Amino acid sequence: MKWTDSLDIAIALSEKMPDVDPQNIRFTDLRDWVVALDGFEGDPERCNERILEAIQMHWIEEVD
Repeated sequence: MKWTDSLDIAIALSEKMPDVDPQNIRFTDLRDWVVALDGFEGDPERCNERILEAIQMHWIEEVD
């Protein structure tokens, strides 16, 4: 996975952390969680707020 795979990342996060409410997360935490995912190969320096917002929105949709 890379940063552009926001839906896949959101699905992986929702499976890995089912008790986390994605509406109440800090982007710094989200970035760290994404980088720590198995299979994530993106460059941590290429992350930005727009990407994190997209991941968060997909994650919110996954839990609803």
